[in-house]
Amino acid sequence: MMLKGKKIVLGITGSIAAYKSCLLIRLLIKQGAEVQVVITPAGKEFITPITLSALTSKPVVSEFFSQRDGSWHSHVALGLWADLMVIAPASANTIAKMAHGVADNMLLTTYLSMKAPVMVAPAMDLDMYAHPSTQANLDTLRSYGNVIIEPTSGFLASHLEGKGRMEEPENIVKAISEFFRQQQSLSGKTVLVTAGPTYEKIDPVRFIGNYSSGKMGMAIVNECLSRGAQVKLVLGPVSIPVPEHPNLEVVHVESAQQMYEASTSSFPSSDAAILSAAVADFTPSVTADHKIKRKGDELTITLQPTKDIAAELGTMKTDSQVLAGFALETNDENANAQAKLKKKNFDFIVLNSLNDKGAGFRVDTNKITIISSDKSAEYPLKSKVEVASDIIDELERHLSGKSISN
Repeated sequence: MMLKGKKIVLGITGSIAAYKSCLLIRLLIKQGAEVQVVITPAGKEFITPITLSALTSKPVVSEFFSQRDGSWHSHVALGLWADLMVIAPASANTIAKMAHGVADNMLLTTYLSMKAPVMVAPAMDLDMYAHPSTQANLDTLRSYGNVIIEPTSGFLASHLEGKGRMEEPENIVKAISEFFRQQQSLSGKTVLVTAGPTYEKIDPVRFIGNYSSGKMGMAIVNECLSRGAQVKLVLGPVSIPVPEHPNLEVVHVESAQQMYEASTSSFPSSDAAILSAAVADFTPSVTADHKIKRKGDELTITLQPTKDIAAELGTMKTDSQVLAGFALETNDENANAQAKLKKKNFDFIVLNSLNDKGAGFRVDTNKITIISSDKSAEYPLKSKVEVASDIIDELERHLSGKSISN
């Protein structure tokens, strides 16, 4: 009963693979889950609501208005009720609509209202799956944090063979069970995350800053929250939305000094810290209290070093804590990252290079190498959501090692 008490919304779309949904429902219920089916009009052409209702012991939701007495189905209520939404099978049409926010049926409005995580199991012919538009739509869904359960290769309804078969129900249930297991893998742990840039004031209207968007740090925050951690986020000035979550505490800062103070005060009560913020190394020695007017052909600004947050936390770190940082490099990448790993007393460091296309600031992807004292692992270009998962896997490895040694 691995899924006992879990509430799962199962979305079914117009695909021949809809027949597999019956076995998926039986397996989910056998594991203790409560299943509510939401089906598209096209889905009902492949499998009847009566069959699905008999298996779930619940009326199947398909239309907004099933009666003419004023009653209606609330997609918002379903979004609040569920612990997980699984769309299996997910047709190319539904995937495209999900990626672009089209809300023309009950399944899609439920998806757009869903507070819980979403898993998607594509099912379609091989050429539809391989088409660049479908692949782009799946990448978009991944960037939203949706988990894609990759289809398998095999004999298809078109009598062709290739990749496009919906994953078998047994393996989907395994993926769901693993997902919920991971959700609790950081339960009881507190993780400090720094994210975004810092702005160092020159005068009331000007500052020294950098191009950090905070996207990588926010992806790390979301991944930690999804695994059950308490998260303390020290966030520089960014324009991206901050999630509302009962396990998230946010401290908004602007300058490197403010980030230093917030980080050093939060670290002692944290089990781990991931320093993904792009903190300024220098700040103006003097900040003008009024706007500096143009005079002559040059303006000289004297800079002084900011306090080194990473070095300070590395000094503070106890044997039971894990400390990780980032190295954004433009040359001698591995050598610089290895040196920083030792100098800052990091347990591991995440290296990315501005020489790699699609990595760095203001993009939704990243290409990283994770380096620790015992290994180095290079990863391909991925969405920052997927990169965050790799980073937190490494964090869990080090936290587990600390537990064993203690």
